[in-house]
Amino acid sequence: MAPAAPERIAEVVRGELLDGVHPVGTRFREEELADRFDVGRHTVRSALRLLTDRGLVVHERHRGAVVAPLSRARIDEIFDYRKVLELGALRMALARGADLTPVLTEVERLEALATRTPSWRQLTETHGAIHRAIVAAAGNEHLLESYRRCEDEVRLLLAFVRPDFDAASMAAIHRRLVTKLNLGGETATDALTEDIDHTGRAALLTALHRAEDSAHRLGR
Repeated sequence: MAPAAPERIAEVVRGELLDGVHPVGTRFREEELADRFDVGRHTVRSALRLLTDRGLVVHERHRGAVVAPLSRARIDEIFDYRKVLELGALRMALARGADLTPVLTEVERLEALATRTPSWRQLTETHGAIHRAIVAAAGNEHLLESYRRCEDEVRLLLAFVRPDFDAASMAAIHRRLVTKLNLGGETATDALTEDIDHTGRAALLTALHRAEDSAHRLGR
């Protein structure tokens, strides 16, 4: 069955957002989207609501739907959420002696991408699959569903660190991570904490500082 018009529009715009096509602060005008997709504005509003639900856009008073800005509060909120979910899931997985081979499989996919010239969307999709596999190892569908709800927003945030990472560096980071995960115990949980806080969160805070410094120099 073909997707309904709002879902189809949301999926196209979602892909563009994850590719970094629309920078922070971009306003999505209903009339422009209606013309572009040859639909009514009611359909466009439904599509924008779907994107809002995924955390990809926010609704601002008097402006409508815009690409959400990068802020310290937003970074901390998302990464604290990830930390609670992923560390909790990892501890459950280790306690039940879960097989972490699916995590390794996704890391190997990322390493394979590093031998080619992948799109940023491919990189972030594979990166997300690694962390989803960690959560899935807990064997708890509620945890996995909770993680899925933040995946797109994490991928959108990663667009801000695009200048700082490539496939090779991301593959190396996650090869070290999966090696330590397989050692279990505190080595595993410390490695995941390091990845979330000192790789992901820290890189985004550096990107935020860079953007703020650039705006200050430009007098914005």
